[in-house]
This record gives sequence, C-alpha cells and structure tokens, in this order.
Amino acid sequence: MTDAVGSIDMPDAEDEAPESSKKTRKGGKRGKKGPLGRLALFYRQIVAELRKVVWPTRSQLSTYTAVVIVFVVVMIGLVTVIDFGFARVIKYVFG
Repeated sequence: MTDAVGSIDMPDAEDEAPESSKKTRKGGKRGKKGPLGRLALFYRQIVAELRKVVWPTRSQLSTYTAVVIVFVVVMIGLVTVIDFGFARVIKYVFG
C-alpha cells in the first residue's frame, strides 16, 4: 500500500536516521560565557556591523539634510492650508 509520500514499508529519508544520532546543541559558544562575555560579544558585533556601513560624505549629508528640511516645511504648509480650509468649512456649516 502506498500513500502520497511513498511506501509504508520504506520510511522517508529523514525518518531513517535513528533518534540517538541527532546531536542537540546547548547554546554553542554563547552558552558557555557569562553575562559579561555575552555583553562583550554583543558590543563586538555592533562595532563589526558599524564598520560595514557606508557613511555619507559631508556634501551628501548637507544635501540630504536640506531635502528633509524642505520636505518638512512643504508638509507643514500643506497641513496648515488644509487645517484653515476645514476650519472655514466648519465655521460655514455650524455658523
């Protein structure tokens, strides 16, 4: 008799390995260190990730900052105009 996977008499490949041959990990390198060791590892990983960052040049940073400030000013103006418009409509409707 066969099912969708295969024969009942022949187990799947992942079922063939006996349970005793599977190794269980208990923490690895991090499990053996104390709290200060884990904190030092965390700090080293942060420094390693920050070294991978491509930092902008001063001119790029100035450009990005100017773009953000202009965008924020435009959005403030847009919201202000919409707010005054709604205030006039509310004043007209409710007198």
